[in-house]
Amino acid sequence: MQTNTPSRNTIRLTRRGRLALATLGALVAGTAVAVPLLILGGDAESRPTALVVPQGWRASQVYAAVDKVLELPAGTTKKSLAKADLKLPDEAEGNPEGYLFPATYPLKENPTPQKLLSRMVDTAGTKFNGAPIAAGAQRNAMNVYQAVTVASLVQAETADRADMGKVARVIFNRLERGMPLQMDSTVRYALGRTTPGTTAADLEADGPYNSYQRMGLPPTPIGNPGEEAVRAAISPTPGDWLYFVTVKPGDTRFTADYAQHQRDVAESEALRKRTSGPPKE
Repeated sequence: MQTNTPSRNTIRLTRRGRLALATLGALVAGTAVAVPLLILGGDAESRPTALVVPQGWRASQVYAAVDKVLELPAGTTKKSLAKADLKLPDEAEGNPEGYLFPATYPLKENPTPQKLLSRMVDTAGTKFNGAPIAAGAQRNAMNVYQAVTVASLVQAETADRADMGKVARVIFNRLERGMPLQMDSTVRYALGRTTPGTTAADLEADGPYNSYQRMGLPPTPIGNPGEEAVRAAISPTPGDWLYFVTVKPGDTRFTADYAQHQRDVAESEALRKRTSGPPKE
């Protein structure tokens, strides 16, 4: 349904509003270097016994982690996709983004990239292809792949489980009103960045993942969501919200009123200035 909304420029979250939200996502997504491992024993010869894939990791981060834990040259796991024979939905077109399910994966005898990736995708298939997810997706006029895409956006935008359903509702409300999603998480994904922050030039860059320039959902998930984010995507919290901003940790405010959103953003800015202190020389 089309409604009277502020112009495309004015419905954006302000720089600070977007940055605050992006920082939450980066707590999960920005961990490509530190690979979580489970290790038995305390000596230098101890080997990892499992690989932990955190919620929100991108496929590129998973590939790098598998290379590291299996002590393979960088890029080996990504190259193995062609022969991994992953059981992905047709919509994925061979791209496992969104289906490398976050979990702990034991390193069984003779582990290989193909075996690990297959286990992740099979786990995602078990989680996503059951009746509850399929029915929830249909209830929201989506297929399962689209629901996973929404869940990946939710996961990237907030680490707070209590806010996930509200973020999902903002996504649906904007889609229903013909508004661009305008989420920095999609732009950072396109640019291969996991750290928060985008420039004005970034937001103007053309490409299918720029949700400032393109309408609708991105063409693929932008990370690998956990179960809470998927549940939020199929059962969003009821509400009319169109905007949200994190004023401070634990205080994310959702509203349908752009003027109220501007006030919330101003409060966030004022708090940031008070807590950051004067600029360093």
